[in-house]
Amino acid sequence: MDDEEIRSIINHKTFKNVWGNFVGDELKTAPKGFDKDHPAIDLIRKKQYIFTKKYTDKQVISDSFLEDVNIAFKAIRPYFDYMSDVLTTNINGEPLI
Repeated sequence: MDDEEIRSIINHKTFKNVWGNFVGDELKTAPKGFDKDHPAIDLIRKKQYIFTKKYTDKQVISDSFLEDVNIAFKAIRPYFDYMSDVLTTNINGEPLI
């Protein structure tokens, strides 16, 4: 697993400021077949790759809400693109769909 690309996305300053960190379940130890000292073990142990963003009622009814949502989607778009590529391409780079 080459984790350089996903780390550059999720650690980008704008992404972090808007979306924060992963939420969701993860394994307590390395999954079977993976070295517990693998450099990407923190990502491999994840069962879910979820980011959430909460808005208050006041934010939702504000004049700037649409712009705030647009900023959030622009920040997460590289993550969507990366995951779409990873989940629809095999190890040889061939499309799965």
